[in-house]
Amino acid sequence: QAKAIPDELLVVLVGDMVTEEALPTYQSLLNGFEGVSDRSGSDASAWARWTRGWTAEENRHGDLLNRYLYLSGRVDLRAVEVTIQNLIIKGFDPGTANNPYRGFVYTSFQERATKVSHHNVAKLARAAGDETLQVICNTIASDEARHERAYTNFMGYLFEQDPAGAVLAFRDVLQNQIVMPAQNMGGAGEPDLFERFSAVAQRLGVYTAEHYAQIVMHLVERWRVESLAGLTGEAAAAQEYVCTLGPRYRRLAERASRRATPAPPQAFSWIFDRAA
Repeated sequence: QAKAIPDELLVVLVGDMVTEEALPTYQSLLNGFEGVSDRSGSDASAWARWTRGWTAEENRHGDLLNRYLYLSGRVDLRAVEVTIQNLIIKGFDPGTANNPYRGFVYTSFQERATKVSHHNVAKLARAAGDETLQVICNTIASDEARHERAYTNFMGYLFEQDPAGAVLAFRDVLQNQIVMPAQNMGGAGEPDLFERFSAVAQRLGVYTAEHYAQIVMHLVERWRVESLAGLTGEAAAAQEYVCTLGPRYRRLAERASRRATPAPPQAFSWIFDRAA
């Protein structure tokens, strides 16, 4: 079945797997949020147990995709492991500092983005005739959907209890733009690896600028940001900013899509330097 998977889809699948495999970075970030950290590594608090449980579930995603790619024989696993090593060593800064409000905004966005990506890879796998990969990616997407619900519920409670603080955190994260977890995957030989991987994902419709805009608008609706009452000053300005940002991004994405021209094929070490 894996023989039918086109190289472009393999590139996206590897990029998604690399992102999942950088799990140590993500757990470290969660443990850095003020008030919800796991100071001993085995704290009995609800937050600490949640983070460890989340990490245990996320760990299965990278393992499963890695094993699929190994059994497929279609990718250069040494090159892939070098990329994973580079990404974990470099880490990444989502711009949340140790602020749990910003952290939960970021994780709400990112879990939904990951769900979208895995779900779209599943659809492409089915179209290519690989039902095994379709099941794998849909299963992972289902996990991500549950994680998304948890984080959006956390943040929804914060919007109820502290609407001004929550909307300011939402604004801060969006002003910084959502940093993709794998943006530092490039190495000495392929410094622009993330940009090229992202371009392939955009072309295949796996994760696009349109998806980015849709997620922003979804979170605005999910947290009922437009209907928040009693905000003044900076918080009121932040409310207007986040409520208008999604539609603005969508217009920009549509304009960019109309103007886009096909990029020349690029060689990827992940697929033995074949071009995609």
